[in-house]
Amino acid sequence: MKFFLDTADLDEIKEAASWGALAGVTTNPTLYSRIGGKLDDFHNHIARICEIVDGPVSAESVAMTRDEIIRDGRELAKIAPNVVVKIPTMVEGLAACRALSDEGIRVNMTLCFTVPQAILAARAGARYISPFVGRFDDISEDGLSQLGDVVTAIGNYDYTENTVGGEQVEIIAASIRSANHVTQSALMGADIATVPFGVLKKMVQHPLTDRGLESFLKDWEKVANA
Repeated sequence: MKFFLDTADLDEIKEAASWGALAGVTTNPTLYSRIGGKLDDFHNHIARICEIVDGPVSAESVAMTRDEIIRDGRELAKIAPNVVVKIPTMVEGLAACRALSDEGIRVNMTLCFTVPQAILAARAGARYISPFVGRFDDISEDGLSQLGDVVTAIGNYDYTENTVGGEQVEIIAASIRSANHVTQSALMGADIATVPFGVLKKMVQHPLTDRGLESFLKDWEKVANA
């Protein structure tokens, strides 16, 4: 499994990149607004992220019609070679995904919740499909089960003839709220988990690790003072 960081915070991205496990970044309008982002600086901000991260950087279009999304996508793709255009899973988004993919622009179809949505996105040429886990949990439904169904369904077929460069469609487990979400997503075979920085930190932590380290340091202190 690969890990993307779900953030627009440059400091978080730099720190996560220093750990050596960061494969990409996903952003969205909410994440950009949280850091006080300005409309006229959005493209520059995405460029700064692309300077830190070699892997895919998803930048989302907020347009609602296919022509506007296509226009947005073309402009976003010009920012850097590793920009992936993020498009909501809806009729206009599918049409825009097909057009952009035909132009060689990679697309991440977001706000995906069902197997039919995921299959349509794959047929439309999406390079990445982002089923949301946590938002199902928010309405007391099983987001992990839905993710598992998407992973299985997409894995049943070969969509390489639909994607840019004949690359395989990858499933991004999104709206991740806990380290257990990551564990279950990995066991289901999701290709990528995109996680908030707080979850990424929790993935490293375990009380037995802390207890073992404390014990080692105490024993080493005995050696040093012998």
